[in-house]
Amino acid sequence: MDHRIRVLVAKPGLDGHDRGAKVIARALRDAGMEVVYTGLRQTPEMIVNAALQEDVQVIGLSILSGAHNAIVPRVMELLKEKQMSDVLVIVGGIVPDEDAAQLKRIGVAQVYQPGATLDSIVNFIRSSVKQTA
Repeated sequence: MDHRIRVLVAKPGLDGHDRGAKVIARALRDAGMEVVYTGLRQTPEMIVNAALQEDVQVIGLSILSGAHNAIVPRVMELLKEKQMSDVLVIVGGIVPDEDAAQLKRIGVAQVYQPGATLDSIVNFIRSSVKQTA
């Protein structure tokens, strides 16, 4: 039986810069996680539906466009509607500190800003999923 952590990495919104998301996806894969990368320009509905179909434990959203205050709350709302509140959501990108605090208040587990290390992301996911699994 495969007990690898399953992570969906998504690029929501109109931002077309996915190099960071691909670097994260590769780091998670190299750390032994199973990674599903949805590609560019995903809507919150597409992301949550993919997470449901792929039965992931973690959703990682990479947002550089500044649309995190619109996109992330919608993702969280859809997860709740689909009774998927056990899915860990992390966000990475250009997110001001005050916005990061608000995202955490609505249920985002962690927000990674520029300069975050790949090891810190891998370790956070491993420790968080172990606690909830």
